[in-house]
Amino acid sequence: MSNSYIYRERKGAADNSPLLLLLHGTGGDEDQFFDLGGQLLAGARLIAPRGDVSERGALRYFKRTGEGSYDMADLQRGTDKLAGFVAEQIGDERPSAVIGLGYSNGANILASAMFAHPDLFDAAVLLHPLIPFAPAEAAGLAGKRVLITAGRRDPISPVPLTERLAQYFERQGSDVSLVWHDGGHELAQSELAAIAAFVSPYATVQA
Repeated sequence: MSNSYIYRERKGAADNSPLLLLLHGTGGDEDQFFDLGGQLLAGARLIAPRGDVSERGALRYFKRTGEGSYDMADLQRGTDKLAGFVAEQIGDERPSAVIGLGYSNGANILASAMFAHPDLFDAAVLLHPLIPFAPAEAAGLAGKRVLITAGRRDPISPVPLTERLAQYFERQGSDVSLVWHDGGHELAQSELAAIAAFVSPYATVQA
């Protein structure tokens, strides 16, 4: 299976600069969070792959059978592909940190990759994730930093499933932060502030 994606990249300021992986939501593309990534971590290497699945013209990282219902075989395919892609980007000399940031569908594929390959990422930002299944326990997630953000009125990512995901990471021994806003599936300014604070320890160059 090929691990290749169409992707956008910005080189890091140094050989060991942190790697920030940026994963768009349904209907987005590699540009959706690229500028934000540069603002969050000025010296980081940025990698933003374009989803390889089209749902009536909207790009995604894996297929679904309906709202909140996933094609689990294709989720596995997409998970393995993303993990292989990230491993290739890391290469032989691991960066100072590998951080994933994903929104909606991008958060879901990022979370799935973490469940299956907990060694890949040091930290993850999951924006409005929806994991409607029970992931297997993964001891390798112990010590990983995870920020989950969500809306209390989000019709796509229900509060109970968001809380269940946070509890899952807590059981694995991850360092979990859960940040809410009072809206829906849209990103709020308070989330952006939480993301900036979360990734600030990895900054190598001041903006």
